[in-house]
Amino acid sequence: MQADHYVHDLDPVLVQIGPLAIRYYSLAYLLGLLIGMWLLRRLARQGRIGLTVEQATDMVIPWALLGVLLGGRLGYVLFYSLEESLKNPLSIVQIWKGGMASHGGILGVIIAMWLFARRTKVPFLHLFDLAAMTAPIGLGLGRIANFINGELWGRTSDVPWAVIFPDAGPDPRHPSQLYQAMGEGLLLYLLLFVLHRKLLPRPGALAALFCFGYSLQRIICEQFREPDDHIGYQQFLGMTATRGQILTGIVIVVGVILATLAWKSRARWSPPEDPDPQTA
Repeated sequence: MQADHYVHDLDPVLVQIGPLAIRYYSLAYLLGLLIGMWLLRRLARQGRIGLTVEQATDMVIPWALLGVLLGGRLGYVLFYSLEESLKNPLSIVQIWKGGMASHGGILGVIIAMWLFARRTKVPFLHLFDLAAMTAPIGLGLGRIANFINGELWGRTSDVPWAVIFPDAGPDPRHPSQLYQAMGEGLLLYLLLFVLHRKLLPRPGALAALFCFGYSLQRIICEQFREPDDHIGYQQFLGMTATRGQILTGIVIVVGVILATLAWKSRARWSPPEDPDPQTA
């Protein structure tokens, strides 16, 4: 073991009270949703989005919450651990142990926003734009939680900032979780937030930018991330790729569809008649 590299020794449990454990992983998702809800409520009070403050709250809790949890977990089961989950069905509900797929979470939120659009009569594409603008907050925090958990580590490397993950062996590795936290979290959020005023009036444009930005960083960061042991590398369109890169192709297709709709559509959202600025 090389002593000149940081050896990961972080405890994934923040507080342990008897059998009850509060884990950073769970808190990351909760905090991401709460920050996203705060942002949307603030924009709603200012009349800058097509939702009332109450609708902004409902959009996140329970709709986006259910989309993230159900989509993320079912996506992980289907895409990464189907055989193991069939052998032990109870493991499917053990979210606190980790195991969420961001591609599944994206799909889950899309379905949740479609259902919420039918309920509220708010245009689906506008809701998708708002979800896309806030999604990087949760994605970034989730990747930081992955690092704290010591999971989804990177490939072996001798860069000065490489980390030794004891569960992965004695060799130092890229902290790929932090690369993804920066790429699909901070940088993608800043890009979307800076452009949201310009793109929001054209439904679907902001969501398309999210799909392209997420896909680009995911493809790049997967070059530093160790593939899952039970999956490894796969052949796709004559190229060697990871499962994450292959699934990202679906997100690119969604982005192309959204960009086409945004380009051709003349629809525009309008602020609600009563943005309810006094609501806390």
